[in-house]
Amino acid sequence: MISIVGTVGVPACYGGFESLVENLLSEGNVDKNISVYCSSKTYERKVATHKNARLVYIPLQANGVQSVPYDILSLIHAVFKNSDTILLLGVSGAIALPFVKLFSNVKIVTNIDGLEWKRDKWGWLAKTFLKFSESLAVKYSDEVVSDNKAIADYVFDEYKCDSQVIAYGGDHAVTSQLIDVDSGYALALCRIEPENNVEMILGAFSKSAKRLKFIGNWDGSDFGRSMKSRYQSFPNIEIIDPIYELSELFDIRRKCSFYVHGHSAGGTNPSLVEMMHFSKSILAYDCNYNRETTEGGGQYFSNELDLMSLIESGVENGPAMLEIAERRYTWGIVKKQYFKLLEN
Repeated sequence: MISIVGTVGVPACYGGFESLVENLLSEGNVDKNISVYCSSKTYERKVATHKNARLVYIPLQANGVQSVPYDILSLIHAVFKNSDTILLLGVSGAIALPFVKLFSNVKIVTNIDGLEWKRDKWGWLAKTFLKFSESLAVKYSDEVVSDNKAIADYVFDEYKCDSQVIAYGGDHAVTSQLIDVDSGYALALCRIEPENNVEMILGAFSKSAKRLKFIGNWDGSDFGRSMKSRYQSFPNIEIIDPIYELSELFDIRRKCSFYVHGHSAGGTNPSLVEMMHFSKSILAYDCNYNRETTEGGGQYFSNELDLMSLIESGVENGPAMLEIAERRYTWGIVKKQYFKLLEN
């Protein structure tokens, strides 16, 4: 039996790991014997199965301060239910892995996520704990998954451990026939956090005549609210609340002129690989993660002036981004890579 631990759960309603699990599962998985651990705090309606996977509910929040006990309880339950393999997504619960390996022979495959301890949003204590958890995850997992070659290089340099590079699929974002349309606006889409260079993007467009649609959780933090207050009055900047309906996002994505990706941390970002399937030009923040994801074929900016210059340049790289996406970032490819690790 394969148990999947570390997400809010399925049906997917949250982020990248949840989308990963949703796309690993399928109606045809009748022979896989999969259990997925879910937060009962998130799902009012608690179904027993989803896409032929059993759902196990843990009575804690999957995020925030409860994420650590949530993952630990999920791991313990999976061990006692005689799982053969556990896919652990993230390192929050990795502090339990030494005990799991001591008292069981279960195979542990861990996706360590995008160096979570480096994110600016964490304080010193949280960063220290997450770095320690990362080290335990690498030491006590039978297989380590990195979602980006730059992450894999870090894992080898830091721990002298080889990891399997498996990214994310993005083809699920194309929900209908893709007809090339350009409605004259740029698009940005992210969680509204400083490390996603939100202020840099807004600052550049505030000095440009180019229209920008910027989708994010603006009301979720003081930072987001301050950015919204400062920039929503600019006539060419449209501040848009989060959109989770894929068909609605599809329509906005297919009509944009180009996509601006400000993420500076986190490995291969799902929103980037999703957008690459739309054959739109990509303007990405210049870091090793984004260069690796786009194979160096995007246009890159490091500051507001760089981005302003790219906005006006009109450089086209959309077809190259689509070619990479179809070659590397489809769920058919990702699913085969994961099950090869999980079932061997």
